[in-house]
Amino acid sequence: MTDKKTENATVEVDGAQFSTVTEGLATILVPQGAKVGEDRGEVQQVFYNPIQQYNRDLSVLAIKAYGEEALEKRKNRKQTKDAKHGKKRKRGDENGTKTEESEQAEQAEQPEQQPESEPAPDGQNAAKTTKPSFKMLDALSASGLRALRYAHELPFVTSITANDLSASAAKSIKQNVKHNGVEDIISVTNGDALSVMYRTIADSLANGENNKSWKKSSKFDVIDLDPYGTAAPFFDAAVQAVRDDGGLLCITCTDSAVWAGHSYCEKSFSLYGGTPIHGMHSHEAGLRLIINAVATSAARYGLTIEPQLSLSIDFYTKVFIRITKSPQAVKFLGSKTMVVHSCDSGCGAWETQYLMRAKAVTNKKGDGAYYKYGMSLGVADQLCKHCGTKMHINGPMYGGHIHSRHFIERLLKQIPEADSQVYGTLPRLQGMLQNALEELIPGPEETAALPPRDKEYARIDHYPFFVIPGKLASTVSCATPGDDIFRGALKHLGYVAGRSHCRPGSIKTDAPWSTIWWIMAEWIRQKAPIKTSKFKPNTAAWRILQKAGLLQEQGGAGADAADKQPDVQMEGVDVEVKEAKEASTEQPVPNDKKGLTEEDLRKTLVFNDALVRLGREGKAQNLVRYQMNPRENWGPLTKAKSN
Repeated sequence: MTDKKTENATVEVDGAQFSTVTEGLATILVPQGAKVGEDRGEVQQVFYNPIQQYNRDLSVLAIKAYGEEALEKRKNRKQTKDAKHGKKRKRGDENGTKTEESEQAEQAEQPEQQPESEPAPDGQNAAKTTKPSFKMLDALSASGLRALRYAHELPFVTSITANDLSASAAKSIKQNVKHNGVEDIISVTNGDALSVMYRTIADSLANGENNKSWKKSSKFDVIDLDPYGTAAPFFDAAVQAVRDDGGLLCITCTDSAVWAGHSYCEKSFSLYGGTPIHGMHSHEAGLRLIINAVATSAARYGLTIEPQLSLSIDFYTKVFIRITKSPQAVKFLGSKTMVVHSCDSGCGAWETQYLMRAKAVTNKKGDGAYYKYGMSLGVADQLCKHCGTKMHINGPMYGGHIHSRHFIERLLKQIPEADSQVYGTLPRLQGMLQNALEELIPGPEETAALPPRDKEYARIDHYPFFVIPGKLASTVSCATPGDDIFRGALKHLGYVAGRSHCRPGSIKTDAPWSTIWWIMAEWIRQKAPIKTSKFKPNTAAWRILQKAGLLQEQGGAGADAADKQPDVQMEGVDVEVKEAKEASTEQPVPNDKKGLTEEDLRKTLVFNDALVRLGREGKAQNLVRYQMNPRENWGPLTKAKSN
């Protein structure tokens, strides 16, 4: 699905000739004769990138879903507070005198008669005085198109600050704001985005907001960061300048060579505090690096993050993160931060290692539980347990869930009602959101008697990455199993099998790597015979096939290098090591089928049409799940330069 824009007739503004480009409900002015990005042979003269309409469509709909719910929650909180204060006042009146509590309640209510409302400009409709405040910052606004669309398409927004460091960009934004008739909503600033956000933080401190004052918040409800390249330099300011009762950060990073490549590990570490993964799941790891950088920035100020939606799109990432003040939740950050041991030059397997652990402990009375925090015990080997190849360490990165099911479902509900003439990328939006839903595989639930909120804080993603059958087949040089039949095999054995939005052909599953390679071995036995003589001893493919019993005729020379590794234990922790190894032991099949022998499973797992149908069950049809490049030179434009 290609992005849509509309080029209109020539207009004259302040004596200059402009053509116009319309996207959504907003229109920007383009200097006469300037190109808008399609012809790379021309000098870029205007800050408009048609390739990123998908990004802007997604941002508008996501902020709409967030804003409607946030304002509703804020309204309910006010009603609850008003009812509580009313009861206190009534108790004082019944006694004929005002009690101290009733006087305090009245005083507390006085400044909240118009809670968080924007004052109406002179001559404006009085109804605007009761419109709840909803402030946004478009920190790196370029042409202002993003801010213009927010002003036109989000009915609850009361003020938007559109900022850009470039003087020419700020001038262009002012022209576009006037042309769109939204001067009452959008204010334009020309300066460093960091300065804008730090001034907001300073105003917040001056208003006493950190002391839970009743004063109206001076912070932004939503901050949108969409720079050329990385957004990392803005994380520290953004987490402080957004509201700390659930404000939303919208972050775009276009430096995919850094967070998804392996050639700039040092740059990735300096920007995001971790190293990327070299492998098929590198883009999902990149998302987790970016989210972890935001989480660590927020934790310094007692703020916790809640990822709502995290997508790798074309050449960039887009993440939506809620920020909440919660020192209690910050305690779980170490136990939700992981490093990944990757067999990136062998079979592609991985193993996660969390930096800390949050263990549920029953209290002394036995009627409840609490979390106890401690260091994790490392259990990974230097060599891959499946193919004996050297493992590399990646991260640290975020190890919690990177999506919110509730948020995605709210987004999906908007799509049937959205105007396709306004949102030109709706089919792709629906397909990618559906993929994101399939990534949310539930892990084992904590059974201790803990508060639900603590359980939510402690929840980690036990199945953070995906596999691609074609890559697995390439490792062992066999014919590739179809996606449906591979999903069917996983479901037949009792596992979950969905997709990842990051890559076509990907499969997200809760099956361990031992099961995945066992299925591949069965595929080779039944449908994809291999020529055993072509595999050289001690290669990754040879070790996998040898362990599966497919190369028995070649003898036992060159036994698995992983099996030769000595057990290394620290004095005094023998029991703990044993418990950790037992806890991490992978079973080739789920617990409900452990009674079956391997031979029994071979008889029940048959690669036929029934397995294909099983793999297709529950699959939504006619969705644009992955985007194809619609034209040549598909990618980001050149970096903007100020005059």
